[in-house]
Amino acid sequence: MYSLFKKEVNSFFASLSGYVVVLVFLAATGLLLWIIPGTDFNIPENGYATLDGLFILSPWLFLFLIPAITMRMFAEENKTGTIELLMTRPVTDLQIVTSKYLAAVLLVVLSLLPTIIYFISIHRLASPVGNVDSAGIIGSYIGLLFLCSGFSAIGIFCSAATNNQIVSFILALLLSFFFYSGFDFLSSLGFSPFISNIISQFGMSNHYASLSRGVIDTRDVIYFLSVTLLFLLSTRFILEKRKW
Repeated sequence: MYSLFKKEVNSFFASLSGYVVVLVFLAATGLLLWIIPGTDFNIPENGYATLDGLFILSPWLFLFLIPAITMRMFAEENKTGTIELLMTRPVTDLQIVTSKYLAAVLLVVLSLLPTIIYFISIHRLASPVGNVDSAGIIGSYIGLLFLCSGFSAIGIFCSAATNNQIVSFILALLLSFFFYSGFDFLSSLGFSPFISNIISQFGMSNHYASLSRGVIDTRDVIYFLSVTLLFLLSTRFILEKRKW
């Protein structure tokens, strides 16, 4: 399992596209938070020592970043036929799925790590120095990790469902968008407050916003773990179906 995990990470960074994906994410957040004037996200212009802009932008950037990372993980092997060779190795289908999922999560985490510089910057720019909501920022980072977990599982599932990387990317983007914002849209269609609240609870944005307040609620954790497990098991089902 470790060898599969290592292979996925190495293959991502063995191509120029892997670095481009990470650099685009960092460039987009850096420009919007620090350079481009006239936006609600620009930290120097707003005059507040907060990273709220990063945590508002990141989920939307993840909608493109994570499908770009996961789109080739199964789709390429389905297209080249190496998936059959992979499935003859002495590992279970669940181990194959898990190794690819963990590789995707690690790659997203590596993309996020440089943003720690933003936290250090606002920590030093605050007046007085260190006057920042550290608990809220840590909670938001935890929320991003759970969000990344859910999006990565969706991306792995979409990659396993097709042999075309572009189709995998589009499917993952649309499905991730639906789970992030689709339920909020459905809850606004005129249902009773009780029904609307239930529908909105199925969406990721509701639980991500809760974690971003710095309070780790077990309901939010269980939600993200459930979504992740649902799509990983669904991916395993797709692999098992190939044997029938």
